[in-house]
Amino acid sequence: MDWNEISVKVPAECVDTAAAIANMAVPYGIYIEDYTNLENDALTIAHIDLIDENLVNKDRNSATIHIYISSDDNAVEALSYLKERLSAAGIQYEITKTTVDDENWNENWKKYFKAFEVGERLAVCPSWETYDGGNDRRIISLDPGAAFGTGAHATTYLCLNILENSVNENTRLLDIGTGSGILAIASCLLGARSAVGIDIDELAVNTARQNAKRNNVDGKTEFLVGDLAEKLSGKYDIVCANIVADIIIRLFDSVGDFMTDDGLLIVSGIIDIRAQEVERSAEEHGFRIIKAFTREEWHAYMLKKA
Repeated sequence: MDWNEISVKVPAECVDTAAAIANMAVPYGIYIEDYTNLENDALTIAHIDLIDENLVNKDRNSATIHIYISSDDNAVEALSYLKERLSAAGIQYEITKTTVDDENWNENWKKYFKAFEVGERLAVCPSWETYDGGNDRRIISLDPGAAFGTGAHATTYLCLNILENSVNENTRLLDIGTGSGILAIASCLLGARSAVGIDIDELAVNTARQNAKRNNVDGKTEFLVGDLAEKLSGKYDIVCANIVADIIIRLFDSVGDFMTDDGLLIVSGIIDIRAQEVERSAEEHGFRIIKAFTREEWHAYMLKKA
C-alpha cells in the first residue's frame, strides 16, 4: 500500500498547536521534526553531547509535522481541513504532499524513533535497537508502525509517568484510543493484572497486538476494534484516554460507567488552550481532579468520580 505524506512546516513556537490540529486531521502516523532544543534534548534523551553536524545545521526557527494518510483515505479532505484550521489559528504554514511506500514509511519511523527513559522505572526502546541503560527499568520494546504512541510525545510521556506511580498487581486497566498499545503494555510490565486496549483503527489494534506479543504480555492484554460502548462491559480500576480534547470531553458522558467506584481516570492529549475547557467539562460531568500534570504545552489529569 502507498501512503500520502503531508509535510506541514510551521514556526517552531506554534508546533504544539499545529500538531494537535494534525492529530485531529488523522489520528495516527505523525512525527515532528523540531530542532529548537537540540542540544538539551541530546543530553537528556540520548545522553550524548556530540551531535552530527547535519543536525546542528538544521533550521531552529521552524518545525515540520509529517502526516501519513493511506491511499484508501481522502488526502484532499485532510489537506483542506489542515489549511482551514491552521489559518483559523493564525499559524503561518507551508504544506507539501508526496507519496511513499510501506518500506519508506517504516524507514522514516526508524530514523526518528530512538530509545529513551521515562520516570524512574520505564524505558522505551524501538524493536530494532537494544537498550543498554541498565537493568533496573522495565523495557517497552516498541514498533509503532502507523500507530500513534512511541512515548516520546509529551502526551504519552505524561501518561507513562502517571501509570508508573498508579499501577499495582490488582490493576485492571482500560486504554481508550490505544494506538501502538504502549500504555496497556506498560501497565502490564509495571505489574497490572490485565489491560484492555480499544481503538477505532484496525491497523492500530493489529500493531498493538504485535507489540504486546513482542513484550511477552499478550496473555495479559486484549485489543479490540470499535466503539467503547459496543465492545466493552465491566469495570476497570484505571481508565486511560490519551486522545484529544474534543473526544475526551465527549467521553465524560459515558466513561464513568466503565470505572470502579474508586477508579482512576487518566486523560491526556490536551493542548494548553483547551485545558480549562476540559477541566470545566470534567467537573460538570461529576469528576474531580486529583492532580494535574504539564509537559511543554500539554496537560494531563488524574480524575476520580466526585
